[in-house]
Amino acid sequence: MKVLFKVTRQQQNTKARVQTYTLEVESGNTILDCLNRIKWELDGSLAFRKNCRNTICGSCGMKINGRSALACKENVGREIARFPSPSTKEIPEITIAPLGNMPAIKDLVVDMTSFWNHLEAVDPYVSTRGRAIPEREFLQTPQERTQLDRAGNCILCGACYSECNARAVNSDFVGPHALAKAQRMVADARDTETEARLEAYNQGTQGVWGCTRCYLCNAVCPMEVAPMDRIGEIKQQLLQEKDAGENRSIRHRKVLVELVKEGGWIDERKFGVMVVGNYLRDLKGLLSLAPLGLRMLARGKFPLKFEPSEGVEEARSLIESIQRYNSHCE
Repeated sequence: MKVLFKVTRQQQNTKARVQTYTLEVESGNTILDCLNRIKWELDGSLAFRKNCRNTICGSCGMKINGRSALACKENVGREIARFPSPSTKEIPEITIAPLGNMPAIKDLVVDMTSFWNHLEAVDPYVSTRGRAIPEREFLQTPQERTQLDRAGNCILCGACYSECNARAVNSDFVGPHALAKAQRMVADARDTETEARLEAYNQGTQGVWGCTRCYLCNAVCPMEVAPMDRIGEIKQQLLQEKDAGENRSIRHRKVLVELVKEGGWIDERKFGVMVVGNYLRDLKGLLSLAPLGLRMLARGKFPLKFEPSEGVEEARSLIESIQRYNSHCE
């Protein structure tokens, strides 16, 4: 069948343009097969990364029909099925563009410097002291090893980083790839720096609290690492080990649970005071709420009373059951 490939072309720091190529292809041809043919048969100037062709190296990450993926894994048939042409007479189209959140160097090749720097920032190696055992292997039990399975599958393709909304608006956020590796270190029985790692990952919005839980990293990961879930595991460990007074992010989560247990839904009058004002202990935080509170009062938007929701007892029982379960699992 004939397929029209719309490929984003660009040089560094120049405006992108779309160039079209028509190929006669088979349904089972991968997108990488098609790009190779375009380069070999139609346009030798087209630039893209590739290596293994077997979903192992992660080199050929790019946006295919608007989502980040590996060109060696996705094929023509699946892409056309996802976005069928309105008319059977029209030639089906597949769009190909560079990964997001990273500047383009040329065509589909992006500068991954920030990607690697953010990975390095989480220190993704078993601690030196943990490795310093001479003349024998550092053995793990099968159960200890299974704790690393999901995060250990990451091939650093950049798909999750490309789709990350938090990274798009917060350049300090290290990204889902880095935090998935961070969780692997926290879970690794050989590592001796767990406490220091958790402290580092707990800071500001560059660590786990920068994640907005948009789920896109999980949706595009070709290896089912589920980075958002790995970030959630670090958050859960921090919530178990840290007091609500530690920082606003931890307080936000704990206060939310407290208020839902108390009233079934969130009493907004208390929420800001308890989170921003740190249970009336942070005068500066409380004063920062005053302008917003006054505007809400002036517009009749400030809730003067709170009515608990129906089913408060059931909600409280469910939360307490989950908390007991988690405590038992530990």
